[in-house]
Amino acid sequence: MTTRAEKDALYALDISGVQWQAAVGSDPENRFEIAFLANGAVALRDPNAPEDRDLRYTAAEWEAFQKGVVDGEFDADLRTTH
Repeated sequence: MTTRAEKDALYALDISGVQWQAAVGSDPENRFEIAFLANGAVALRDPNAPEDRDLRYTAAEWEAFQKGVVDGEFDADLRTTH
């Protein structure tokens, strides 16, 4: 479990110089971008909403998300939104 101190430290990082990436072929008007940070952490942002704060995830949180995708944890949610 991620602690409050870990999240605070993650959001305290200056990420102004990170390289943001988007999926190849994604629609520039409807996508998100990811930046890989130190120690396996990641940041996500909506490049079309610069006023919104980016979201940051620790390595453990990101790993849990990826495992959920592989395990089909979100499949039912995807079927109901289309």
